[in-house]
Amino acid sequence: MKKILGQLSDVDLRLLKVFRVVAECGGISAAEVELNIGRSTISRHIKDLEIRLGVTLCQRGRAGFVLSSEGQHVYQSSLRLMGALDEFRADVQSLHREMSGNLAIALFDKTVTNQQAKISQALQLFDQRAPKVSLDLYVETLSVIESGVIEGRFHLGVVPGQRQSASLLYQPLFNEKMALYCGYHHPLFKRADITISAEEIVAQKYAGLGHHSPNMDTSQQKGFVRHATAYDQEAIATLLLSGAYLAFLPEHYARSFVEHGLIRPIGGEEFSYLCPFLAVTRASPKPSRILACFLDCLVEAHQVN
Repeated sequence: MKKILGQLSDVDLRLLKVFRVVAECGGISAAEVELNIGRSTISRHIKDLEIRLGVTLCQRGRAGFVLSSEGQHVYQSSLRLMGALDEFRADVQSLHREMSGNLAIALFDKTVTNQQAKISQALQLFDQRAPKVSLDLYVETLSVIESGVIEGRFHLGVVPGQRQSASLLYQPLFNEKMALYCGYHHPLFKRADITISAEEIVAQKYAGLGHHSPNMDTSQQKGFVRHATAYDQEAIATLLLSGAYLAFLPEHYARSFVEHGLIRPIGGEEFSYLCPFLAVTRASPKPSRILACFLDCLVEAHQVN
């Protein structure tokens, strides 16, 4: 049997990094600016990697760019590999007195306007304690954050508490109050709450998040049937403003819309819920010195009243 891949070399790692960028950009042309190298060079690198691995990674040409099944597999494996290398660098750097390296953090949507969320204060503390560490900050859905932390693409995530994985560790941070809203043009907007029954509310068209979240679980428990699907809170707000749907929003995010008379809460406490937010990290290996420092900053910031 022909031995396709032996020891990984620096060249292999460079080729994998090029392939990862091409996959994430959706094609060679789109990756040209990101990589700062020409298309012909990128194409040659991809071909060299295909020869090295003995598989076809993607289809490219006039029909467009698409990863093969093998390419998808190599891409996911490369993410885990790069994450492991980042951890190795962080571990080695932790031997030195001053922390340096990179920290990748993923946040759930629309936390910045929540006064209970002290993430910015934690970042300020972290910058004071680890000024040479560079940060990558992402906003992603719950499932993307969880899988990204497990695979090592993100070192830490801040997510709504809902389900728990044995592969992750959870640190409670803050709460978010969610309420049900209707838009100015909705038939229920100008009616007093006392005249609206819970059954009538549940019978309205409902707009909800399409990814697994406390929003989805709560709406199902209340008996709502989703008529429109969104994938972040801004999209939910847009659907609310149409006047066609009811939807849940975080109270802190909805406040400006309410103050301008564009939406109003409906259903009172019966149609509101408290959502806990937690920091998530991998259960193993143990956190690097950099990650442990940032976790300490998060906990400290959220303990301050």
